[in-house]
Amino acid sequence: MGEMETLGGANVKASRAPSSMPAMAGVTPIPLMERGTLLAGGRYEILAILGQGAMGAVYKAKDLELDRWVAIKVIQPELSNSKAILKRFKQELILARQITHRNVVRIFDIGETDGMKFITMEYVDGGDLKTVILERGKIPPEEAFDIVRQICHALGAAHAEGVVHRDLKPQNIMFDSTGRVVVMDFGIAHSKDAPSMTMTGALMGTPEYMSPEQAKGDKTDHRADIFAVGIIFYELLIGRVPFQARTVVETMYKRTTERAVPPVDLDRSVPIHANRIVMKCLETDPANRYQDVKELLKDLDEIDPNKKISVMDRAKRIITRRSRLVASLAAVAAIVLIAVIAGFFIRGRFRPATETAHAPLTVLVADFNNHTGDSVFDGALERVVKLALESAGFITVYERTQIPALGLPAVAAGKLDEAAARQIAVSQGLGVVLSGSLDRKGDGYSLSLKAAHAVTGDTIGIAEDIASKKDQVVFATTKVASAIRKALGDDTSESASRFAMETLSATSLEAVHEYATAMDFLSNGKYGDALKGFEKAVEFDEQFGLAYAGMAIASRNQGQQAESEKHIKVALNHISRMTDRERLRTRGVYYSILGNPQKCVEEYGALITSFPSDVAAHNNLAFCYTQLRDMTKALEQVRHAAAILPKRLIYRWNVSLYASYGNDFTTGEREARSLQEAAPDSPLGLSALAFAQMGQGQVAQATGTYQKLETMGGQNASDARAGLADLAMYEGRYSDAVRILEQGATVDLANKEMDRAARKFASLAYTNLLRGQKAPAIAAAEKAIQSRASYKTRFLAGMVFAANGETARARKLAGELSSELLSERQAYGRMIEGEISLASGDYRAAIKSFTDANNLVNTWIGHFGLGRAYLAEKLFTEADSEFDLCIKRRGEALALFLDESPTSGYFPQVYYFQGAGREGLGAGFAESYRTYVSIRGKSGEDPLLADARKRAGQ
Repeated sequence: MGEMETLGGANVKASRAPSSMPAMAGVTPIPLMERGTLLAGGRYEILAILGQGAMGAVYKAKDLELDRWVAIKVIQPELSNSKAILKRFKQELILARQITHRNVVRIFDIGETDGMKFITMEYVDGGDLKTVILERGKIPPEEAFDIVRQICHALGAAHAEGVVHRDLKPQNIMFDSTGRVVVMDFGIAHSKDAPSMTMTGALMGTPEYMSPEQAKGDKTDHRADIFAVGIIFYELLIGRVPFQARTVVETMYKRTTERAVPPVDLDRSVPIHANRIVMKCLETDPANRYQDVKELLKDLDEIDPNKKISVMDRAKRIITRRSRLVASLAAVAAIVLIAVIAGFFIRGRFRPATETAHAPLTVLVADFNNHTGDSVFDGALERVVKLALESAGFITVYERTQIPALGLPAVAAGKLDEAAARQIAVSQGLGVVLSGSLDRKGDGYSLSLKAAHAVTGDTIGIAEDIASKKDQVVFATTKVASAIRKALGDDTSESASRFAMETLSATSLEAVHEYATAMDFLSNGKYGDALKGFEKAVEFDEQFGLAYAGMAIASRNQGQQAESEKHIKVALNHISRMTDRERLRTRGVYYSILGNPQKCVEEYGALITSFPSDVAAHNNLAFCYTQLRDMTKALEQVRHAAAILPKRLIYRWNVSLYASYGNDFTTGEREARSLQEAAPDSPLGLSALAFAQMGQGQVAQATGTYQKLETMGGQNASDARAGLADLAMYEGRYSDAVRILEQGATVDLANKEMDRAARKFASLAYTNLLRGQKAPAIAAAEKAIQSRASYKTRFLAGMVFAANGETARARKLAGELSSELLSERQAYGRMIEGEISLASGDYRAAIKSFTDANNLVNTWIGHFGLGRAYLAEKLFTEADSEFDLCIKRRGEALALFLDESPTSGYFPQVYYFQGAGREGLGAGFAESYRTYVSIRGKSGEDPLLADARKRAGQ
């Protein structure tokens, strides 16, 4: 999951359906079914009405047999006797079922109950696009691009099967809770393999979204869908459709005779490339449109090769609009902000913020020259300056605790004087260096603060103040920092500035000093010492909210989840004593600690809205998106961070990792190699490159990369051994994997690297499970837990215990995980229960357990388990969907927990099980078995090889 720094698109609600709708002439409105009504012999239980129209109604229901939610479309009883309507109804089933794609709704079956025909389909837990447009008006371009891209992928899958939708409109486009776009309602679709349902000259579709050829009743093909995409894209960007008139006839006439007014003519904020794509889609003559969605996607990708517009684009625009101050720093790429508490989680949707009125500006605060002889001032005043400066949304302050990790000679004896600060600022692309001094002046204190250009050393401004006594020094510090902030271009209102000053100076000097000391401990991984330091800070000031937040992070990093939650809740009780920025950061940490990634997304999104250049917020928001398994948005946000601070290696590492986790292995490799060039001595580029290579199945190349990493020694060597063992497991070289893991775990134990040893033992247990060695698998699982009983280790061990029939041990671990507060850990508990049920032959219980787990957290391993459960129950279609999803999400199998611990060895079996499922369906299975053999057939150790070869016809 990369690295998260701390303190440092929302779900679409389902629209309520009206209680009744106008009926077709001569047809009685269908009576709505009550909640609890049972259909099909008691298999389906009606839960709620989702929508109603002239043809019938759509309900949310529970499939009691498979224990899952479904949507049920029921048609009017009177219409069941209409051959034309029944043909349309059946065609929706037939055509949709021949399209398998994540952006196309899954249709399960057709049934009849009490004279009513119905279709069961995937239940999409979200709302329709039309409701979103009505509620929000126009949609930001970056969101519109993402939506259109997903629609195009759905159409591409349909068109590849010869299916033309012909009624594409926002009402037929849904979102699920993860932001996935789902195209549905193929009721009037046309297939090349089926005769047309309509006569020549008949109008089919919705007038507002019809192509000109549909409006004229001419023959249509897939380019009619592309025209509809253009209207939808137009509506997303402008908030209304392009062709508007008082009557349907007039609407039809306009689209056949007039060109749409370009979106950019109505709203100058519409990107010109978006305008161009829309207008090409809306060409009246189909020959002048995109000829297929591949062309349209190509244009989208050429504009935005990273599949998400506006990240680098926006950063470039912000840099271009730099203020006079930043313009004088043209040699410096000066945009950075690390959070007050940055990078202290061990491993640790919201629309991107609008551009700021000021160009982002980065600042590094050097150590104050403390000439008073009183050590209580050491480290404290720098923290106050940072907090005071960050009242301005465009100013970002480099987190001092990150400096030791840079390994620069400028930092000598732990002292960051002005000269050293300038050297670091230049190396990191920062813009301004602040230096200050504190002297005794009679019975009081004299304070001065200077801001200078990092590159030239030219002075920007100097501020001075006098504190009459010691307890006034913090207030004087906020005053001079506020004056410097204004010299840097801040135009914050006096009242807002005064609030920040009063908020900061309400904390005692002693409390700030202890807080600064604790922060240093925290940055160096000394969590126990950090906890004591934060506790001292709150002894001096029991309302010091940031200190409680620090306690929460230190506790979490020590594995004390309950204590962590207690401390962060106390921090929130004192949130009124924080600045706006710290308030948002603290809430972001709160939701991260509580394992609520959706709320974490919302909080960091709000932080970015108010403070767009908060680089750590972008990075943390990316981390939250990975917890939702939304790698597209995670990559977008971490690219924001990398664009703001291009020399911060950890951001570039995260860019590579998130690209690979999201199956964009080419980008992952490109970013990893770029990172290697920028920092050849860093292990980050090698670890990221190995993942990108494994995602592409380049085992030999990944082996060479891990061997290079191993030469770096220490923890790098340990990580490399884990990677090499994973490659051996991936290829079915189980003996090699066992040898590497046993040797590696022994070294880890000797070095007291208990976490690494535990993960190697867990991998050893799974390797032995794969080769059918029950006793060694159980022994290795036990060693894993003995080394470190983390939730990850308990889950992996529990799955091995369950698969080997050690039910009591597995159930104990499942119970522990299921009873924890974090939803992710509960999900892992449910998965162990699913594995227990699979091993005992209770396949329906297994389906329920894995489904419950996936409803808690949408993980790769959860879908892999659910696919195996469906296969065991001989629900081959459902199994095929799950295995297809696992292959499409291959990147997440690189590290099951998205924590850079390699787990590619879990992936190859997907092909074997996919082959078994497709064999059950009766077609197209040999290729899956051949793929499995091509991966694991080199060593001959895999017990499944003989069967796979036989079924592959080899």
